[in-house]
Amino acid sequence: MVNKVLTIAGSDSGGGAGIQADLKTFHQCHVYGMSAITAVTAQNTKGVQGIFPLTASIVLEQLTSVAEDLPPQAVKTGMLVNDEIIASVADFASSSGWENLIVDPVMIAKGGASLLEDKSIDTLINCLIPIAYVITPNIPEAEILTGREILNVDDCRRAAEDLYKMGAKHVVIKGGHQPDTLYATDALYDGKEFYEFTSPRVSTPHTHGTGCTFSAVLTAELAKGHTVYDSVRTAKEFITAAITHSLGIGSGHGPTNHWAYHEGVKV
Repeated sequence: MVNKVLTIAGSDSGGGAGIQADLKTFHQCHVYGMSAITAVTAQNTKGVQGIFPLTASIVLEQLTSVAEDLPPQAVKTGMLVNDEIIASVADFASSSGWENLIVDPVMIAKGGASLLEDKSIDTLINCLIPIAYVITPNIPEAEILTGREILNVDDCRRAAEDLYKMGAKHVVIKGGHQPDTLYATDALYDGKEFYEFTSPRVSTPHTHGTGCTFSAVLTAELAKGHTVYDSVRTAKEFITAAITHSLGIGSGHGPTNHWAYHEGVKV
């Protein structure tokens, strides 16, 4: 059987994040990738120069086309832009019975540009998080969603508990923004147990699209039938290799190396 996965996200013209990063990652993970584009962005490694949202109806047409002919084994969301798109995606996911829904609550680009309207955060919390099988915020996103300052792993655990209470079945808080300069620790919470995944911190500006890539690996592995724990472990290994052996292109925050892990360049 060919495992099919769907990403619902924005297009990154620079190719490092968003739809482009997701599809590259799906290919490397040997699953068939499909997409529903929520917005077109003009961006490169130096930043985001323009954001051009699509309408919710256009997003829904894409979802309908995919679902009726190529039903996915797992679905991930990325940049959803506004509350209308968030609500529409949540309604469609619920009515379609998508159980493997991975929510990456994309809010801010690597260069600092806002990718989600402030008024849409409540819609994300009320409509999408309650149906998420896994939610994968980074630390700044988890702080916004929970209203909690996160300075260490213990803070990550408390924020994960908050997000679990909002309805997500599993919570992964990505630790790349921790002030610790030696290690990056991701925390997984399943409602009962906490698990930590730690890797050496890599000193590099080339980390554009790390969150998208991490959640895309997680989505692909879940589509193949792996457990959440094993899928997070693979995602952590994949993104660590991708950062460690980055491509070094662009004059700003360059992309990671999506083929490093599966070409045996592991750490």
